[in-house]
Amino acid sequence: MVTVRATTSVTGLETRLLLLEASESIRWIISRYMELCDVPQPEFDLAELGALFTEDATWQGIGPEYDEKFGRYNGRAAIAQMLGSHLLPGGPFTANAHVLGEGRINISLPTASGSWIMQQVSQYTDGRQEVVAARITVDFELDGALALIKTFRTQRLVALSPANLATPH
Repeated sequence: MVTVRATTSVTGLETRLLLLEASESIRWIISRYMELCDVPQPEFDLAELGALFTEDATWQGIGPEYDEKFGRYNGRAAIAQMLGSHLLPGGPFTANAHVLGEGRINISLPTASGSWIMQQVSQYTDGRQEVVAARITVDFELDGALALIKTFRTQRLVALSPANLATPH
């Protein structure tokens, strides 16, 4: 969180307004990203998904499960292509929904960062079902109050399937 000295000067108010607008832009970007990653998505637009990232963005799976499963992608086009392989028809999902927690945002103009816990409920084309909780950590570039994703990192925290839910503990 950016600390701004409480002031009623025009400059102070302009800075506070810019920070509020940047925070809203970040929330909109991360929410739209999650919405576009839901399957089925009747209005899916791979170009729109790619446009949420800077040209030189990085998307990365981190941790033992996601580093191997997803790896690292550099550049808007490579990220969009990878996401499309998971989300477009013919991908691994018949249904996939994302639920994003409140998270936190830190703004240090002209950049920002945020961290969220995300739940993903999935049904795969092979019939498997899974609920995953992952930590999403994102760095943003800000152009004024407009945010774009610069670095997106996802790390699986826990995964549950009907098989391990049915097992008594």
